[in-house]
Amino acid sequence: MSSDMFDFCSSMTDEQDARARELIERAAAKWPLRILHVLSDAGAPLRFSRLMERVEGISQKVLTQTLRTLEGDGLVIRTLYPEVPPRVEYELTPLGRDLLMQVAALWRWIVEHLDDFDARKAVKLTAARA
Repeated sequence: MSSDMFDFCSSMTDEQDARARELIERAAAKWPLRILHVLSDAGAPLRFSRLMERVEGISQKVLTQTLRTLEGDGLVIRTLYPEVPPRVEYELTPLGRDLLMQVAALWRWIVEHLDDFDARKAVKLTAARA
């Protein structure tokens, strides 16, 4: 592995490092990646109710909170149409699309190595019981 791969870290301030770690943790939480993935798969803006249907297991409250966070981070655009009743749609921003592409590579790598992780865990459990 090339040592220059992490050169950017040496120029980061503690504040930038903390902010970057916060964003990584927030994006990797249970719902944000699922929501980004659903929006990406849709290929078009989705109404809140359609998101609710497609993000299995999420509550209305958590979906609302997560969408607000994603919007605040610039990963999702919320468009309100002044109709009666009001219509709200959500879609990925270019930043959200780019993040999802980057995360997909890591996600794929993890899935491809799940057996390796499971085998290591089994070895560790066996050793602990002995």
